[in-house]
Amino acid sequence: MNTTELETQLGALLTELSETQDELLAVLAEKRQCMVDADLDAMGPLRDRGERLQQRLQDCHTRRGELLAAAQRQGLPAESVKQLSAALPPDRDGTRRRQVDDASQRMRLIQHQSLTNWVLAQRTLLHLTQLLEIIATGGRLQPTYGDSASHRARGALVDQEV
Repeated sequence: MNTTELETQLGALLTELSETQDELLAVLAEKRQCMVDADLDAMGPLRDRGERLQQRLQDCHTRRGELLAAAQRQGLPAESVKQLSAALPPDRDGTRRRQVDDASQRMRLIQHQSLTNWVLAQRTLLHLTQLLEIIATGGRLQPTYGDSASHRARGALVDQEV
């Protein structure tokens, strides 16, 4: 594979990655809204879309590895796409450099959005757990340690009879 083919394949990879990342950001936003709205019916199709996007990202990762291996065979830097892009002859309008930077920024945004959704799901789970505990105990607090009568005992520092 010559340098021109590397440039072409890198451009195609960055375009596919960009489209996939944009779609994933949209899915993450829709999932978050479904969690806020408690719309479980809409979550199923989003899960399917997310799985397809996961496969597309995996394909991009595989193509990235193949591209970097081809670059290494040519003696070009192959540690990252950013290094490879910098080692290739610059394109006229700087599109490739912007694509690399944008993909990196979108990846960080995806990580933040995923963490936000995870925190929202964990908070919801904690809230539901607390509601179930209230329902199960009839709203009465249960002692954490000791027998059930110990929560009615008086403190030894206040009452001398204990």
